[in-house]
Amino acid sequence: MRDEEPQSAADKTLSVLEALADHSRIADIAATCRLPKPTVHRILQTLVRHGFARSDGQGNYVGGPRILSLAGRFLQRLDIAEQVRPILRDLQERTGWTIHLALLSGDEAVYVAKLEGAKPYHLASRVGMSLKLHCTSIGKAILATMSDDEVRALARRTGLTARTENTLTDENALLTELRKVRKHGYAEDHEENEAGVRAVGAAVFDHTGDVLGGLSAAALVHLTSENTELPALVTAAARDVSRALGKS
Repeated sequence: MRDEEPQSAADKTLSVLEALADHSRIADIAATCRLPKPTVHRILQTLVRHGFARSDGQGNYVGGPRILSLAGRFLQRLDIAEQVRPILRDLQERTGWTIHLALLSGDEAVYVAKLEGAKPYHLASRVGMSLKLHCTSIGKAILATMSDDEVRALARRTGLTARTENTLTDENALLTELRKVRKHGYAEDHEENEAGVRAVGAAVFDHTGDVLGGLSAAALVHLTSENTELPALVTAAARDVSRALGKS
């Protein structure tokens, strides 16, 4: 029988943080996590410094304000998805395609809603999954709201990794593509993220006019026919989502 793989520092920290939800004393947390008490104490002190835990000075610990702040931000994302779900449902019914809503998160975006298409297939995407910006229709719609310098900087930070043989991995080719996106108001993914899948996406904006993320309609290539109305339907839905979120 193979020995268990040693826990990393991150593993130990996450274990302590999770145990903190049910226990307040170091001894109980250590027993739950199967870690030495000195290790648990050091981790808790780090969590206290960063606002993820609080100590009463008597050896008791509870979750700190940053946990509530992060939880609130994640819940806000879920609230956004529920708030605009009727718009996404209408787009799904009009197109028959799978509809995604994703929100920008650092140098990537994260799916917060997915409505399956009418066809008998399921795409690999799921709520909570991260997506690259350079090879997805939502991602390219987001990138098109940025300056060329911002896109170059992001490309150099993240790398333009090939997901399929159609992925744009050249910086200049991507910038040329984004100029087309800006001109037309929507982005297309021609099997660039997942072989056999086509998508059309558009950016969505918050009440300040800043890009928040994007939505897309996606389907298997061999089950789709040319739909000249699709870009207009997607961009109209994106505008409706932005208005629902307060953009004038």
